[in-house]
Amino acid sequence: MQFYKFEGITTDEKWSEGNDNRRVMYEKTEKISIKTGSFNQLEKRKAYLFVNDASGNLVTGGIIMNTHADVFNLVSGYLQTIELELKDIRLEEITFSTLRNMLAGACRKDYINDDDEVLEQFDLDKLNGRYGRGISFGEHLLEDSNKKAVYKDAARFLAKDALISELDRIYAGSSKQNVVGHPVHYLIQTDDRETRKGMFRIILQALYANNRLHNKRYCFLNFRPGENFSSMVYDCLYKSAVGGAIVVRYLANDDTEDDHASCGRETIETLCEIMKKYRNQVLTVFCLPRECTASKDIFYENLGNTSIVEFKEEFVSGECAKGFLKTLAKDSRIRTDKKLFEKLENGKGYLTTDLHNLFDDWYNNKLKTAVYPQYKDVATVKHEVIKAAPKGSAYNELKQMIGLGEAKRVIDQALNYYKAQKLFADKGMKTDHPAMHMIFTGNPGTAKTTVARLFAKIMKENDLLSKGNLIEVGRGDLVGKYVGWTAPTIQKKFKEAQGSVLFIDEAYSLVDDRNGSFGDEAINTIVQEMENHRDDVVVIFAGYPDKMEGFLQKNPGLRSRIAYHVPFDDYDTESLCEIAKLIAKQKGLKFTEEAFEKLSGLFNTARSESDFGNGRYVRNVIEKAKMAQATRLLTMNFDSIGNDDITTITAEDIELPKASAKSKAKQIGFCA
Repeated sequence: MQFYKFEGITTDEKWSEGNDNRRVMYEKTEKISIKTGSFNQLEKRKAYLFVNDASGNLVTGGIIMNTHADVFNLVSGYLQTIELELKDIRLEEITFSTLRNMLAGACRKDYINDDDEVLEQFDLDKLNGRYGRGISFGEHLLEDSNKKAVYKDAARFLAKDALISELDRIYAGSSKQNVVGHPVHYLIQTDDRETRKGMFRIILQALYANNRLHNKRYCFLNFRPGENFSSMVYDCLYKSAVGGAIVVRYLANDDTEDDHASCGRETIETLCEIMKKYRNQVLTVFCLPRECTASKDIFYENLGNTSIVEFKEEFVSGECAKGFLKTLAKDSRIRTDKKLFEKLENGKGYLTTDLHNLFDDWYNNKLKTAVYPQYKDVATVKHEVIKAAPKGSAYNELKQMIGLGEAKRVIDQALNYYKAQKLFADKGMKTDHPAMHMIFTGNPGTAKTTVARLFAKIMKENDLLSKGNLIEVGRGDLVGKYVGWTAPTIQKKFKEAQGSVLFIDEAYSLVDDRNGSFGDEAINTIVQEMENHRDDVVVIFAGYPDKMEGFLQKNPGLRSRIAYHVPFDDYDTESLCEIAKLIAKQKGLKFTEEAFEKLSGLFNTARSESDFGNGRYVRNVIEKAKMAQATRLLTMNFDSIGNDDITTITAEDIELPKASAKSKAKQIGFCA
C-alpha cells in the first residue's frame, strides 16, 4: 500500500474568484465531493483519491493505492472526473500519519464525507490505536541514494564484508523485474543504535533503487520478550506496508537464562506467523542484540523455510580499528595524533560503540587542550557527578545510624551502580535495570525493617523507584485460606507495591515444611511476580539467618533472583552504648557517668542471652529508666527539682535484670 500527496496549479484563472463568497465555495466543495465519491466507487478499493484543499489556485490532494499502478494516470483520471485541470503537477510519497491528517482536513472542509470510513475501507482504521492495546510504530521515507554512495556508506560498518556481499547480490539483479516477492529477508545483530539504523537503511535504499521495493515508506517498531500486543493491529500494519518494508527490533535485554527467552516465545511466534503471511509482499528486517542466541533460535524455529541473510557486527582490532578511528576523525575534520591510537589495546577486539567512545573521549579532550586551550582547566560535569553524594534526607539518616556497616555498603553499591550506568554508558557499559531484590538476615532488633524503610525512601529520592513506600507483609497477608486464593492475593500485593519495596518478614514461615502446600504456591507465585516486576518492585525477604537458608533452598529460581544478601549482625557492647546515647539524645535525656558504666555492664551481660533484642532491648531499657526516673523524682521535694534533674538518667534509674530462678528437679522417694 502506498500513500501520496499531489499538488498542482489550476489552469482556470477565475478558480479562486468568489472563494470569499460562502455560497460559491459551498458549490465548488459539493461538486468535488460528489464527483470524488463517484470516482472512488469505480476504483472498488484499489485506490482512493481526494482533494485536501482547493480554496486557492494551488490544489492539494491525497492518494491511497492498494495496487502497484501508474499513479500519474490515476491522478489524471481523477482530475478529469472532478472536472479540474492542473498544471505543474507534483507527486510525493508520504507516510500514513501525513495521509491520515490530510483525510481529516478534507473531511473538515467537506471534500469527503467521513475520513474514518475511508480508513475503514482499507483496514487502516485499526492503526489509530483504538483496538485493544494496539502497537506503537514509527515511519520514515527513504532518501534517494546512488550506488556509489551506498557502497561508500556500507564500508563504514564493522559488518562490511557481509553487507557489501549482499549489496553485490542486490545490484546484480535486473531492476526491470516485475516478479512479486522477496527471495530473502534480513536479520541484523548489533547493540549500537546508529549501526543498526545505518545498516537497514543501506539495504532498503539498494532494494528500492533496484525495484525490489516499490515504496519509499518503511515502518519500524519495538517488541520486548513476553510483551502483549494486538496481533490484529500488527497484521493490519503489514497490510499497510505491502510493497514496502517493516523493521522489527526485538528488545531481548538478556537471554542468558533460558526462562527469559521462553517467556518471549509467544511474542516471537506471533511476529513470525504474520511475517510469513506477508513475506512475498513486505520485506522484514529483524533486529536483535548482538549476543542473543536463545531468542534468535526461537525466531529461526518459527520462520519455516524463509531465507534469512544475517549481518552481525564483528569485533575488530589493530589496523581495522585504527582505520575506523581515522574515518571518525576525518568526518569531524580534525587530525589524529598518537594519543588517539594509544587508547587501542594490543590484541583487544572492539565494536562500533567501543570505538565511538574512545574517539569521543579523545575528541573532547582535543577540543579543550588543542583547539580551545582556554578551557583546559574546566572540569567536566561527570567529574562533579562522581563526587556528588546520594540525594535526600533518608540517606543521611541511614549514615547516622549506629553500626550496620554491611547494609550501608550494599546500599552504596546499588546507588553507585546506577550512577555508573548513567556516567559510563558512552564508554560501553551496558545499561539495564537489574533486579534489586534482597535478603536481610539478622536477629530481632538489628534494624532490618528500619533499614528497609530508609532504603525505599533512598531509592525514591534518587529516582530509582517512583513511589518509595514500604509495603510490609507476612504469611497471613500472602497465603490464602482456600485453593486458588494465594496467587491472586500475591499478585494484588505486588500491584500495590509497584514503584516501592515489598518487605516480607519471616519469609520462611511461607514454607511451613509441607511440600505441595499453599506455601509452595506462594513462593512459586512470588518468584514469577519478582520477574514480572523486576523494573518497578524491590522485594526484601527478612528473617533469622539459619532459617533463611532453608527458605532459599525451597525454590531453585528464588536464589538466582536475589541480588544482595545483607547480614545484620548483633550489636557489640560499644555499639549498644552508642545507640543508647542516640535514643536518649532524641528524647532530650543524658546519662551520668555512673549510669553509663552501669548500662555498659548491663548490655555486656544481656548479649549472652539467647533472646537478646539488640536495639529493641536498648530502647526498652531506656523506657524503663524513664519510668524509674519519674518515680525517683516524685519522692523528691518538688521545689528543689531543676531542669538538670529532669533530663538526667542516673545509675539508680537503671534496673539490672533479675536472676532467673533455677527450678530444682523433683526427686521421687525419700531423702536422707
